[in-house]
Amino acid sequence: MSQLARNTLMLTAASIGQKLIAFLYFALIARTIGEDSLGSYFIALAMVTTIGVLDDVGLTSVTIREVAKTPERAKELIRNVIGIKLITMPVTIGLAFLLPDWRGFDGETTMLIQIAIAVMLLDTLSVSMYGVLRGMHQLKYESIGIFVGQSLTAIVGSVALVVGSGDLRLLVVALIVGSGWNMLFSIFHVVRRLGLDALKPSWSQAMPMLRMSFMFFLAAVFVKVYSYIDSFMIEEFLGKGAVGIYAVAYKFTYAFQFLPLAFVGALYPTMSSFASNPIELNKTLIKAEWYLMMLAAPIVFGIFALAPEIIDTVYGAKYAAAAPVLEVLIFVLLLIFLDFPIGSLLNATGKQAIKTGIMGGAMIINIVGNLLMVPAYGIMGAALAALCTFVFLFGAGWLAVMRVSKASFTELVTTVWGFFAAGLVMAATVIFLKEYIYWILTIPVGACVFIGLSFATKTLTVNHLKQAYNLIRRPAYAKSTLTDN
Repeated sequence: MSQLARNTLMLTAASIGQKLIAFLYFALIARTIGEDSLGSYFIALAMVTTIGVLDDVGLTSVTIREVAKTPERAKELIRNVIGIKLITMPVTIGLAFLLPDWRGFDGETTMLIQIAIAVMLLDTLSVSMYGVLRGMHQLKYESIGIFVGQSLTAIVGSVALVVGSGDLRLLVVALIVGSGWNMLFSIFHVVRRLGLDALKPSWSQAMPMLRMSFMFFLAAVFVKVYSYIDSFMIEEFLGKGAVGIYAVAYKFTYAFQFLPLAFVGALYPTMSSFASNPIELNKTLIKAEWYLMMLAAPIVFGIFALAPEIIDTVYGAKYAAAAPVLEVLIFVLLLIFLDFPIGSLLNATGKQAIKTGIMGGAMIINIVGNLLMVPAYGIMGAALAALCTFVFLFGAGWLAVMRVSKASFTELVTTVWGFFAAGLVMAATVIFLKEYIYWILTIPVGACVFIGLSFATKTLTVNHLKQAYNLIRRPAYAKSTLTDN
């Protein structure tokens, strides 16, 4: 197995494990504490995560790229990253203390944000160190780090829930433990390769690195704002209890984002090799959309059909109001999956500024949508605003790739319509059957309906399954797999 294949396999496996642990841990938190407390916890993490973008200012993406291009400059680059962050971190600490008062958060939420500053600082250091290791193609350490870090957080947090009577401060301490592990683990492996003086701050290349990182920084800001502005709007108009209800649907929806990564990891270099060949770019794009629709459709329509049962079983009856929100919000996942190849194509062809501009437009739509719909429709309004945002993100992205490749929306629809139709029929079947049999038993029936109809419409064939397996197992061969007719 090639190094690329091993790296992809390890990081994908670690991501799956980490997401599974995080999912179960969040469900335990939700079941143990009330929606008000869950709202405070979620708002605090959303706030420090958003502010934390100002710590990194896009430097991690630049570090990965530049270390990969010139490994001999790795020590110089990380020293400059540390130097820049010594300037940005005091700024973000100040913001984390000032913004809660400006926003008028209650004492509990403000206290959690201030404690969570430690998580923000530890994470910004570890992500830079992992960036260096990723540039060196040493992804195994990041894989181990994120899995162990999430495990430590879940273990310490679970104990805190049992012995601490739901003390939210202890839940944040659990996050600090996981983040602290990642910082120490990543620093250890960077120092082992580059020496202790790699941690000595420098500002010799600060301005060139900041110029290179600017577009990455803007994109990160846009993503964080449209990812969390809904929570802040809900807290403003409806209170933190409503945030707790919304957080359940939100976390369940976005827990599946890691699934396209194995495909996208292989997709980017393939598209880069076809950057000047619009016809091959289009073939690769359409095939990638086919793969991701095959993944997304059964997940999205299955969760739509079983949302009330899932919420009740996983989170408890007190979060029943999250079920209708999940029924709407889950369709965001469909658009997220379909947008992954679009972003890869634009980045691979040097059009990342266009993608950043689209993200900026999505941010504006999301802010306006939440301002208009949250007061009118409550937490359902936030879900509708998110859906409008990702419709724009996908639609504008598709228009952009049409100018770069020979992409055709008609060809996309023709290629994936069978999965969409199979998903609709599957959802209708499951909704009907769950009135007569236990809901878990409807899942294998629904899966059979989806697979059967996908084969019946010839959207799915045995050859497709073989190609998909090879793409995951051997990413190094992705070029031939993705462009095979």
